[in-house]
Amino acid sequence: MSSLPPLTLGVEEEYQIIDPETRNLHAYISEFLSLDEQRDKKIDLKPEFMQSQVEVGSNVCSDVKEVRKEIIRLRRSVIEMAEENGVQIAAASTHPFARWDEQSITEGVRYRELLDNMQGVAQRLLIFGMHVHVGFGNQKDLMIDVMNQARYFIPHMLALSTSSPFWHGRNTGLKSYRSVIFEAMPRTGLPHTFTSWAEYKRFEETMAKVGAFGKEDTTAKIWWDIRPHPIFDTLEFRINDICTTVDEAVSIAALFQAICAKLIKLRQQNLSWRQYRHMHITENKWRAVRYGIDGNMIDFGRQKSVPFAVLMDELLIILEDVTTELDTRDEVEFVRTILARGTSADRQLAVYKRHGGSDNRDEALIAVVDHLVKETKLGL
Repeated sequence: MSSLPPLTLGVEEEYQIIDPETRNLHAYISEFLSLDEQRDKKIDLKPEFMQSQVEVGSNVCSDVKEVRKEIIRLRRSVIEMAEENGVQIAAASTHPFARWDEQSITEGVRYRELLDNMQGVAQRLLIFGMHVHVGFGNQKDLMIDVMNQARYFIPHMLALSTSSPFWHGRNTGLKSYRSVIFEAMPRTGLPHTFTSWAEYKRFEETMAKVGAFGKEDTTAKIWWDIRPHPIFDTLEFRINDICTTVDEAVSIAALFQAICAKLIKLRQQNLSWRQYRHMHITENKWRAVRYGIDGNMIDFGRQKSVPFAVLMDELLIILEDVTTELDTRDEVEFVRTILARGTSADRQLAVYKRHGGSDNRDEALIAVVDHLVKETKLGL
């Protein structure tokens, strides 16, 4: 692996803060931030747009084993802090029944500007995500080349992580309703391709010049499903719903790293993954949003609609050489467990159905929240 860039990893997760009595979201981020300041070892919690959200970010990890330790450390610390102060934590990309119009917005210039610019679109951002960073050192053109090719895998990664089937107390019929809410924002969704780092920077500079980014965060307001991070030398994968369990989160991070490694190895052999047009990948992304792992995706090379599990089996075989070199075979192969037992969205829907579904909606939705709180603790 000496010819590869470091391919370091970092993970950010956004959690729901839950009131244990009502099971609704609870505005508690200010208290969390104050408590964190008083700790001997700060978790370094971060606020998000809504006061019922809390964000954590891992240290830079040299490998997937460190990622697991970091996710466990962060989840355990936040959950312990929450329970000591009478609240709970859940990892899912939408809350089963909370309403956006009942939430308190976090104070700060950044959030005021976002609300002022985006208006009703921003007000509906009661969603929670997971971002995976893969580090390339300072090889910017390589990062852009990998981003161009990795776009193809964005729908697959979303399908494996779906955790947002509910919105405002109803079963939406989608596995990732978070994706629908977020794509109402500008500069979201799949990026188009760029020929080089210089071309990407010209795009970024043009958008800044015309005022697209506002006054505060500048290039941080490019929110694509995959992007060069504006501060770190990382390729940031933003497509995922947040995974409810640690094992799922680690598997997703390992899979992103393995995809990057495979694309780099192909490049070193003067080969590349075929780049499909934006409209093609977007079609598969819709199928991931709607059906998650249960549907078919289009194999554009064969011009056939293929069961998602078949495509993932093929991908895992393609990645075998790099997962062996990276020592991530077990973590990447956990994808087969996800396919067998379902994603968080599938398990939430099963709990909802077991408790009566729409015929017993209120109790069924509360059971889903309890299920999420419990699953978020697994493996800690």
